[in-house]
Amino acid sequence: MPSIHLLSDLLINQIAAGEVVERPASVLKEVLENAVDAGSRAIDVQLEQGGVRRIRVADDGCGIAKDELALALERHATSKIANLDDLERVGTMGFRGEALAAIAAVARTTLTSRAEGSAHAWRIDGSERSIAPAALGAGTVVDVADLYYNTPARRKFLKSEGTEYAHCDEMFRRVALARPDIALQLAHNGRVVHRLPVADHARRVAALMGDDFLAQARALDADAGPLRLSGFASLPAYSRASRDAQYFFVNGRFVRDKLLTHAVRQAYTDILHGQRHPAYVLFLELDPAGVDVNVHPAKIEVRFRESRAIHQFVFHALSRTLAESGAALAGRAASALDQADASAAVDETAPNRGIVHGNVAADTEPRRPQAFGGYGSAPPVQGRLAMESASRSYFDFVGGARQATGGTAPTPVADTFRPTAFTPASSRPANAASAALSNPLPLHGDDSAPLGYALAQLHGIYILAQNAKGLVLVDMHAAHERILYEKLKTVLDGTPSVQRLLIPAVFSVSAKDMAAAEECAEVLAGMGFEVAPAGPQELAVRAVPALLASASVAELMRKLLEELREYPASEVITARRNELLATMACHGAVRAHRSLTIPEMNALLRDMEATERADQCNHGRPTWTQLTMGDLDRFFMRGQ
Repeated sequence: MPSIHLLSDLLINQIAAGEVVERPASVLKEVLENAVDAGSRAIDVQLEQGGVRRIRVADDGCGIAKDELALALERHATSKIANLDDLERVGTMGFRGEALAAIAAVARTTLTSRAEGSAHAWRIDGSERSIAPAALGAGTVVDVADLYYNTPARRKFLKSEGTEYAHCDEMFRRVALARPDIALQLAHNGRVVHRLPVADHARRVAALMGDDFLAQARALDADAGPLRLSGFASLPAYSRASRDAQYFFVNGRFVRDKLLTHAVRQAYTDILHGQRHPAYVLFLELDPAGVDVNVHPAKIEVRFRESRAIHQFVFHALSRTLAESGAALAGRAASALDQADASAAVDETAPNRGIVHGNVAADTEPRRPQAFGGYGSAPPVQGRLAMESASRSYFDFVGGARQATGGTAPTPVADTFRPTAFTPASSRPANAASAALSNPLPLHGDDSAPLGYALAQLHGIYILAQNAKGLVLVDMHAAHERILYEKLKTVLDGTPSVQRLLIPAVFSVSAKDMAAAEECAEVLAGMGFEVAPAGPQELAVRAVPALLASASVAELMRKLLEELREYPASEVITARRNELLATMACHGAVRAHRSLTIPEMNALLRDMEATERADQCNHGRPTWTQLTMGDLDRFFMRGQ
C-alpha cells in the first residue's frame, strides 16, 4: 500500500463534483439557488448545447464584494450559516458552500459581481483566481463553460443535448414554481423558451403546468398550528401515466420524500383509477427547526422530526379537499358570492385575487365546457374572486399536528342524508310530464340545488338536468356507485342494516368459492351477508346489506368470493376493505339502461350533492359535467 498523504485541493474539489455536479442541470440548480438566496427579483438563464457548452445565470441580487470573490470559490465558504444553530434552522436554499468550488474544478468558470454600493463590478477567473474590473449594472453573473473539459471520462456519461436540456428545463421549472415573486427567463441556443414575469402562484402554475392542469385541479390552503399546506392538486380525470407532473416543496425547496409521496397517494386512493398518477404542485411550510435538509448532497431529500404528524396533516388536508364534491362547492361559491357582493368584502382589483383560499371560488364569467369533473375544477387564472371570508374551514386539527398522529381517514358525510330510493316501475306516474311539473326547475340565479332538477333520461344511461347555470349531464351508474360506496364505508364501521330475502338466492359455485365462503363466513356476516351451503356445490344467500337489496345477488357474491379467496380474511378487513366495498358498490349501483322516473333522478341528484368525492366514481371516472348557457350560446352562435 502507498503511504497516506493529503489530497490536492483540485482533486478534492473534483471528487466533490462527482456528488454535486452530476450533469448540467446540477450546475444550474446550484447557481439558481444562490441567485434566489441573494434576494434577486429577476434572473436570466442562458444555455448552450443543453448546458454542456455553456450555462450563464445573471441575477440582480445583492452581489459579492471584491474581497469575497476569491473566497466564494473556496470549499466550505459561505455567508449562510455560522454555527450549529444556523445549521439546524436552515432557511436558505444553499448552505454548504461547496458548489462553486466543485463547479470551478470541472468547468471553465468566471464569476462577475457588483455588490450593493460598489462603484463597479469585479470578475474572477475560476482557474487562475485572477480578479479584474468589469462592467455590470447590479447583481452577479456566473458563467460556466465546457463542463468536464478536464475530466473527459465524466463527460462520456452525459446524454444527448436534448436530454441534458430537458433536465435543465425541469430544474428551471422547479425554481420558477417555488418562487413566483421572481421574474425568470430561460433561453436555449439563443431562443427564449420561458419568459415568466412576477405573478401569483396560480398564474405561475398555469404558465408552467398549463391552463388545462389548473382547470382540472383543486386549490387548497390548510393550516394546523405551525404547519401549512397550499397549492393545487389535480382531479382524478387529469391523472397521468407517469409522475412527471408532481411537485412538492418544503419551505420553498423541491423535495422527493417517500413520506410525503405516500401521504399524497393515500389521499387519492379512493378516487384514482388503476395505475394512474396524480398531478400536483404543493407547498408545505413549517418551522425550519422541524425539518433536516442536510441529509443529501443535492439537498433533494429531507427528514422530518415529527414525521407521523406531517404525514397525517398532509393526508387529511389533501383528502378533505379532494373529497369535497363539485356540486357542494358550486352551491357554497354562489352563496359566498352573494354575501361578498352585499358586503363589498372582496376587492376585485386586488393584485392577488387569482389565488383561491379555502377551495371556494366563483366565476365572474361563464365557464368553458369541461370534459370532466364539472364544478370540481380549480378556478381559471383570471376571472375569480377569493371567497376566503365566506368559506368554512375544512381542517379542524384539534390540538395541532402532534395530536393528528392518531387520526383516521375523514368521516364521510354519507350518514347525513337519506338513501336513494328507486321505486318499482309499477308505482311510477303514468304521465312523466306531469311528474316533471311537480319538481320546480331553477330560475337563473337560483343555486339552492347546484346540480339542478332532472329533465329527462338519455338512452337509459345519462340524466339531463337543468340548473341555474345551464345543462348538467350525469352518468347515473357512476354517480350511484360513488353514493353507495361512501354509504357502505360508513355502515361497515357500525352495525350494518340487513335486508332478509323472502326467497333465498341459490346459485352454483366452484369448490374454491365454497371453501372461501366457509373460511370467510365472519367477514361476510360483518358486511351484512347471511350465506350458507345449499348443496355440494351450491350456496344460498338469505340476507344482504340493505343498501344492496336491489343488486344481482349471485353475480355480487361470485365476485366477492373471487376476491376473498385471494387474501386472508384479516387482510381483507384491513388493507383491502375499501376495494371490497368498491366491488359491492359497483354491483349494487343502478345499472345502465334502467328507466328512472323524474323523482328518482332528482333523488339521485340530491344524494350526489351531499356525498363526498361525488365528482368521480370508485374507478376515478367523472360522474357529471356542466354546460353553461354561455357554452350553449357559443355553440349555436347566438348573439354573433
